[in-house]
Amino acid sequence: MLFVLCTAVTALTAALNAMSAVLDFLRYEPILVNMEKAGVPASSLFRLGVLKAAGAAGLLVGFAVPLIGTAAATGLALFYICAIGVHLRARDHGYWLAGFFLALAVATLALGVAHRGAW
Repeated sequence: MLFVLCTAVTALTAALNAMSAVLDFLRYEPILVNMEKAGVPASSLFRLGVLKAAGAAGLLVGFAVPLIGTAAATGLALFYICAIGVHLRARDHGYWLAGFFLALAVATLALGVAHRGAW
């Protein structure tokens, strides 16, 4: 049961982060609006997309190499903690989506560690 839950949550987290990266690469207008509210320059959108895509890829590689998956989930969690911090610093309270992605990353990390151990 834990294996199925871990696999499903990891796959969902990877898929949603990959989709978010693609939207960053396409410069999707609602993302640009939210970034402007948070005071993040639009020029950094590509780099943020690369980080999300790397995290998604790392989660998938983690099915074969668990340490990579653990590192990817940790990196995504830290990424979204920083994203929420940027929104709060700008007094922008529209960080619910980053909070959702943070919850997914933390759930993926916790389930992975519970299923396989940290290594």
